[in-house]
Amino acid sequence: MKRSSSHRALIHIRNAAMGGVVLLLLVAGVFSSWSTAHHIILAKGREHGTMTVTGCGADVCTGPFAPSGQAAARSRVTIKKSVAVRRGDRFPVVVKPGTDDVVRTGAPGFLHAWVPLGGALVLAALVIGGGLRLPRIAWGTGIAGGVLLGATFIAL
Repeated sequence: MKRSSSHRALIHIRNAAMGGVVLLLLVAGVFSSWSTAHHIILAKGREHGTMTVTGCGADVCTGPFAPSGQAAARSRVTIKKSVAVRRGDRFPVVVKPGTDDVVRTGAPGFLHAWVPLGGALVLAALVIGGGLRLPRIAWGTGIAGGVLLGATFIAL
């Protein structure tokens, strides 16, 4: 059966729309991840040190900050509860400039910063496989996102 030119045009439009959705998901994932990851990746010149968790609320954990360089010690800094495991834990952090908020560094902090990208990769895999009908690329994308999310779960 021969397809009409309007049918082929409709397929191209659908593929372009699905490609746009995939691009939107991936850009949103990178943008969400970069808001935290840049503090870890571009940490030169920032305050580095160690945080000891002394208490946790609903969303954040608090504790003192002990600098590892010439930074000033702080009696209370905050970190997202999802990164701080439990009371008494100590881990390396970097202070966000101009705030008392800290970001966990090292492999666990780096992986945690990229969790939104991992989720975006998994969602994009569904669109690539179902909408664009590219199953091999979809599997690769989904596995990459799953590995990132799994590695983060293990590291934290």
